[in-house]
Amino acid sequence: MKIKFLLTNVLYIAFVILILEIITAPPKTEQATNHPAQHELIPTQFENENLLEQIHAYANQNNMPPIDAKIDRVWKLIPGYNGLNVNIEESYLNMWPDEQFDENKIIYEETSPNVHFSELPPSPIYKGNPEKPMVSFLINVAWGNEFIPPILETLKKHDIQATFFFDGSWTKKNPDLAKSIYNDNHEIGNHAYSHPDLKTFSNEQTMNELKMTNDIIEETLNVKPKWFAPPSGSFKDETVKIAHKLEMFTILWTIDTIDWRNPNPSEMANRVVSEIHNGTMILMHPTKSTAEGLEQMIVEIKKKGYQLGTVSDMMDEKRILPAPQLAQ
Repeated sequence: MKIKFLLTNVLYIAFVILILEIITAPPKTEQATNHPAQHELIPTQFENENLLEQIHAYANQNNMPPIDAKIDRVWKLIPGYNGLNVNIEESYLNMWPDEQFDENKIIYEETSPNVHFSELPPSPIYKGNPEKPMVSFLINVAWGNEFIPPILETLKKHDIQATFFFDGSWTKKNPDLAKSIYNDNHEIGNHAYSHPDLKTFSNEQTMNELKMTNDIIEETLNVKPKWFAPPSGSFKDETVKIAHKLEMFTILWTIDTIDWRNPNPSEMANRVVSEIHNGTMILMHPTKSTAEGLEQMIVEIKKKGYQLGTVSDMMDEKRILPAPQLAQ
């Protein structure tokens, strides 16, 4: 019995040492040339060679290269998106106890793009990366106070964070309402000070509008906006450059609810949802139509499999994974 016990322990220790001595080597299956090189396990007498080959084959079929940020001819600045590679070693160790391949036990690791949107020249942003299954709500606030509470209630009910762009003069007049929006963990952006047509403004006037708004938002909420939404979507190249000087990126929209025309809430929601796709940013205001149609939009967007997040969430290069895990 003693000899058997010692032999069992020796074999266990040998196995642990072999697992820890993971080295790289070409897999037995042919690797796809368009995927990054993977660290490979060399199967030993204690390892499952077939399981390793299955994981390698799965990696060759499912690895995704990162996508660089770019300035598109139509959509202007498009943020990048992380690549996704199967971590061979972690996946193997995750499946080893059952000694069989299980797609749900695949472990991934993200790879960063070479070009990030913050490194590109100033340019407006109309949408997120077309591979990212996310939708964002952009809520421009310069009026419509009576509809803000029901909008906040609906967002809270569904645990959704939106990006609210504050008009500076509105913020000055409504500090408590501004604080209630911010205290609900929504993101705050700059919407200029007096809802002007910035396309007609001089550089000095534009700088004053944006800076005054940042100042009042910082004074009220202790937040420095990162995102700027031109009132009525009116801007010129200099507008974008001035926002950039103030360390802000200019945000437009992919889909407009046109809620200021007081459309039927259900019809508005149906139209918007029918047009969404990866990276969609939806423009809205605190109107009766949005207050009554927001829940329908949220429910139907989620049914389509999209996540809902802020502009910062949308611009983040981190991948959205529906099921697989990421290596820690």
